Parts: sequence; structure tokens; C-alpha cells
Amino acid sequence: MAVRQLPKEKATKDGRRWYFYDKIKVDGRTKPYMSKSYMTRNEALKAERDFIVGYETKEINVTGMTFKQLFEEFYEYKKDKVKRTTLRSYRVNIRELSEFYELKIKDIRLEHYIAWRKRVSALDLADKTKNGYYKLLKTILNYGTKWHDFNFTSIYNKMEKFNDPNKPPIEMQFYTWEEFKQFVSVIDDIKWKTLFEVLFFCGLRRGELRGLSWDNIDFFNKELSVVKNVAQEGSTGEYIITTPKTRTSTRTLPVPERVMNDLHELYLREKKQYGFNQKWFVFGDKEPLGDGILRHTKNKFCDLSGVKRIRIHDFRHSCASVLINNGASIMVVAKYLGHAKIDETLNTYSHLFKNKMDEIVQTMNKLD
Repeated sequence: MAVRQLPKEKATKDGRRWYFYDKIKVDGRTKPYMSKSYMTRNEALKAERDFIVGYETKEINVTGMTFKQLFEEFYEYKKDKVKRTTLRSYRVNIRELSEFYELKIKDIRLEHYIAWRKRVSALDLADKTKNGYYKLLKTILNYGTKWHDFNFTSIYNKMEKFNDPNKPPIEMQFYTWEEFKQFVSVIDDIKWKTLFEVLFFCGLRRGELRGLSWDNIDFFNKELSVVKNVAQEGSTGEYIITTPKTRTSTRTLPVPERVMNDLHELYLREKKQYGFNQKWFVFGDKEPLGDGILRHTKNKFCDLSGVKRIRIHDFRHSCASVLINNGASIMVVAKYLGHAKIDETLNTYSHLFKNKMDEIVQTMNKLD
């Protein structure tokens, strides 16, 4: 065996680069084995010694491995490679793969997949949710192929995403500028007024909003920086702080003057609180704003103002609508919202850009 170090660009997000590598026998065949990453060389050496002891006493045998055992191995493998929010999604989505649990991997056949797909298709869920289950299933099978040489060719060729052509698309909700003005007209608390202005004018995701702290606000340059995300860890109010959704979600945004003025007024009020410091959350205090109170308060103001109820995420759609309807290019909108790819922006807001395309045709028709 050998302990090696990965290049810096291949280190985990918390800086782990050391691993051990060797060739081992699996079901009588020799194949390469690469451990997970460790922070120091000594940690990798210790893990290597522990592995050798286990390996020498019992040859690795995957012949009788069940789907559930494969998932557990896959989950451990992913622990230092993906965000905690992704790990949580694995734990949630695996519940909908329960019929595979006790099946031996070598015995999984196309009929098992067809029966599973039929059951999931009948669930009254959005295609996006069903495809979360589908993606996890395929990812686990891919892991089995890569690390244990299982062959799922007969299933892969028949697997496809869920797409119900008879289900009407969910209509995108958003506020126009007039509707938003009506919405905020009933809010007399500067914190809540500023919160919904940040959502509407800056297009932040809910977790980005909850993760915003005062040291992310640059009053001199009139900017705010999106550098972290608050995600709900459980149903009892626990939360975790992670990096934003994608690399491009980490961004610095110019803030409209009206919003910056309200942020400054809120700052002057909040800094009078005992123990205040720049690390406090803008719309919470030492702790981020609770997800439940955010949703409840939004609904209260919707009802008081007489405007339709929209989701917190729909304020982000409202921001995109304002940008597009005022001539912003698709590249600007994508960058402002922190989308990883322009395709994501175009697919989400194509109907809004279509209106701009119609304006172009009208302009062309006016040419002499």
C-alpha cells in the first residue's frame, strides 16, 4: 500500500488531501482501491493500518451485498465529498427506494426497476421530486459499477427521467412592481420591510437571505455579498450553515439605494442590542431567522395587503421578472441570480424573454 497526496485543486472543501491506495482482491479478482481523503499524512497512515488489519483477516466479498449495504457504503464514501444538505437529501430520498433494500445487487433485474417506477409514477408528486428518487437510484448503481464492477447495462438502457405530459405545468407566481408596493405598504416594522425588499430587489434564495450577516453588507460601496446559506437540518428548528448552492451562487450584488437606506436604518437599530457584533444575522440576531416564522409572516402581510399569496422563492422570480422586463440581458440575469448556467435562466424564464423577442420583431417592423 502507499499513502499519497492529492493536488490542491482536488482537495475536499475542508482541505483534506491525504489518502492511501493499493490493489486488493474482490471476489477473487484484483482491483485498485482508493481510500477517502484525510487531513494529515498521519491520519491516512493510521487508516491504512486499520484497513490492512481488516483486509488480512477477511477478503472483501461483495457477492452477497444487498442494495441497502451498497447504499450505506456509498453514503460513507460521499461524506467528505458533498455538502451536508446533499447527504440529507440522500437520507430522505432513499426511503422511496425501500423495495430494493433486501435485494442482492447481483440479483437486481429490469422487472424490479419497472415495478418501482410504476409505484412512484402513481404518487401525487411533482416530476422534480420523483426525479430526485430516480437520480439517487442511478447514482447508487453507478457507484456499484465503478467500485464493485456490477453490471447494470440491461437496466441503464431502459432508465429515463419521470415526465408526465398530462400534468399541467406549475404556473410561475411573482409580484409586479405595483403588487409589491401594495404588499410592503402594510409593513410597519423596518426589519420585515427590509427583508422583503432584499428578496424582491436582490433575488436571494431563502437560505441565502437567512445566512446574510452584517459583515456581508458594504454600506460604502452599496453592495451585499452572498457567501453562505442556512439550511434546515430537521423538523425541530435545527439548522446548518453551508456554502451557497453552486460556485456561481457566491456573488456580490449592487443594492438599490432605497434598500440600502433601509438596511442602514435597520443596522442602527440592531447595533443597540446587547452583545451585537458584525457576525449577527441581518434578519435574525445571534441565530438566523426561523424558516417557519418567515413563511407565517409573509402570509400575514399577503392577507393584510390583499395581494395574492406567493412562496418565498417567488420573490426571486419577481426579481427576475423586473430585470427582464426592464431590458436586462440573459447573461446579466443569470449572473445576478447566481445561476450556474445560462440554460437554467433561459429554461426558467423563457416565457418572459419571449415577450422581449416580440418587442424586437415590432422594432424590426418599424424600420423604413
